[in-house]
Amino acid sequence: MQIEINGQSAYAYTGGRPFDASLPCVVFIHGAQNDHSVWGLQSRWFAHHGFAVLAVDLPGHGRSAGSPLPSVEDLADWIELLLERVGAGDTAKSVSLVGHSMGSLTALECASRHPARIARIALIGTAVPMPVSDALLGAAKDKEAKAIAMINSWSHSPHGTIGGNTVPGMWLLGASRRLMERQKPGILHNDLAACNAYSHGMEAAAALACPALVVSGSKDMMTHPKAAAKLAATIKDVRSVSLEGAGHALMAEQPDAVLDALRGFIL
Repeated sequence: MQIEINGQSAYAYTGGRPFDASLPCVVFIHGAQNDHSVWGLQSRWFAHHGFAVLAVDLPGHGRSAGSPLPSVEDLADWIELLLERVGAGDTAKSVSLVGHSMGSLTALECASRHPARIARIALIGTAVPMPVSDALLGAAKDKEAKAIAMINSWSHSPHGTIGGNTVPGMWLLGASRRLMERQKPGILHNDLAACNAYSHGMEAAAALACPALVVSGSKDMMTHPKAAAKLAATIKDVRSVSLEGAGHALMAEQPDAVLDALRGFIL
């Protein structure tokens, strides 16, 4: 589905079903250097079980045109413009935001800035703040291939790295690396810098007016489960799920468990 936002074409995968704004809506927001494809299982399940689905490509990512947005705040406002453009949540708070990593910060900020449409948010592989090391930021700026290798090394648990894919013959590290390599040059540094600069997430979490789900991997080295627990403790109405043995790439390593957590929260 192509949608025009601010004069630029944006892409959202609708899960194999036509988008129907009269249905409760689930918006899936990917992380840094990713696109809508990371939500394949989860987006299709909700689309085929009574929900309108938008698994977005953020500006400059995947099939969406334009330049990447430089801040989490800008991304949050873009999600609100998307919802406005398609008419989702116009009559009631019927939108669920599901975000991974950078996408989780975007979901949190969007719910904080634009609460009228948002019924609930799910934060997957999250931490607030979400600092990025100088070494990784530098590599993303000057040696992107090295930065991609670093992220893939840290994003997958040992189980996920060595024969952990539930689909025989699939290689998690290779699939993730190829996904990141097909994004436009400069996207990675932009995204990591946006995560690193986001500074008022705890305030947004404390003021959150809707329920939240926090899903963390016990082996996550990118957003440590202790950081996820600290964030969860700040939210008034929260449910926490820990996926044993999962790293940061939760939707790839444990897709069914992520879906089960989302079903239990959104349905």
